[in-house]
Amino acid sequence: MSSSKDKTPVVLQVLPEMETGGVEVGTVEIASELQKRGIKNFVASQGGRMVYDLDRLKVPHFTLPLKSKNFFRMRKNAKALEKIIRDNGINIVHARSRAPAWSAYWAAKRAGVKFITTFHGTYGLGPFGIKKIYNRVMTYGEKVIAISNHIKNHILQNYKIDESKIRLIHRCADIERFSPSAVTQERMINKIKEYNIADDKPVLLLPGRITRWKGQHLLIEALAKMQNRNYYCIITGDSQGRQHYMDYLENLVHKYKLEGRVGFFGRYSDVPALMMVANVILSTAIEPEAFGRISIEGQAMGKIVVASDIGGTLDTIIDGKTGKLFKSNDAQSLADALDWALSLSPAEAEKIGKAGIKNVRDNFTKQIMCDKTINVYKELLGE
Repeated sequence: MSSSKDKTPVVLQVLPEMETGGVEVGTVEIASELQKRGIKNFVASQGGRMVYDLDRLKVPHFTLPLKSKNFFRMRKNAKALEKIIRDNGINIVHARSRAPAWSAYWAAKRAGVKFITTFHGTYGLGPFGIKKIYNRVMTYGEKVIAISNHIKNHILQNYKIDESKIRLIHRCADIERFSPSAVTQERMINKIKEYNIADDKPVLLLPGRITRWKGQHLLIEALAKMQNRNYYCIITGDSQGRQHYMDYLENLVHKYKLEGRVGFFGRYSDVPALMMVANVILSTAIEPEAFGRISIEGQAMGKIVVASDIGGTLDTIIDGKTGKLFKSNDAQSLADALDWALSLSPAEAEKIGKAGIKNVRDNFTKQIMCDKTINVYKELLGE
């Protein structure tokens, strides 16, 4: 059995699955940095396409039905995790979601090792706050990582927790990928052809899943209110079967006579190249995002970012200096912000772009996130 007094971290990250998303990306980023430093680490999940990324890093992955919320299944998972902990000398268990966190908590407690959690989002409280009982496991970590001030405030407002346990560690942009110098002309040309981009109009880009809370409808309403009519707006992302909402968006475009100015595209790839051919990157969520990677990725590319003034974005954008915040769920405020962005002179846009790049490199890199997380691991073990 591992002793929590061991000075060198041996880490097991536990999450529901390894398909796609911010939780999975963060898991791989930490696993990669631990591996680079020669720190033994493991991941347990239900599996998924991103297990391939762990295989490339030579990080062992244990496949368990950790997405299950069935109490008896969660208990079985706890026994399996306890065996993994003991067999591999693990001294820190890092849980990133509620159902697997319960199993991980029970396993860590039985094995006598350290337990840490990351709050990746604001979990629903249910009627009369009944779901707090289920959610509360995420506060059981000896340290609790919050990925933004928005999440930290949510934890403090809804759960009885000592603030001194919370560690604020923002998510990040991969500046090796999201950098103007990293995108070749060939990649940009491919995106120009793929998205039918003319060279005589500024490009507005809203990337992200097609779902109402992401605010695609708000953007279309704002486009109809803008003073500036010289633009091409790309709305790209997977609708994930939300055909009713897609039909609604297309009807809005027709209603406001925006055909030819707005293009809908499905799943997207090579995000850095797509951002590079855009002038303005948008984040139009009408509900607070836990962090919001698009805002920092857009800044990392030296682009003007226009985003809602809610959620994690408040941590990442310096209003008027590295981007522009608009009043959430307010089409006129978004229209005004877009008119502002398109009215900037080339020199003004370049100044804001450079400030955005500096902001990300100073505060939101993968290295900073990994360093802070590994420091919490070491703090737990008393280094």
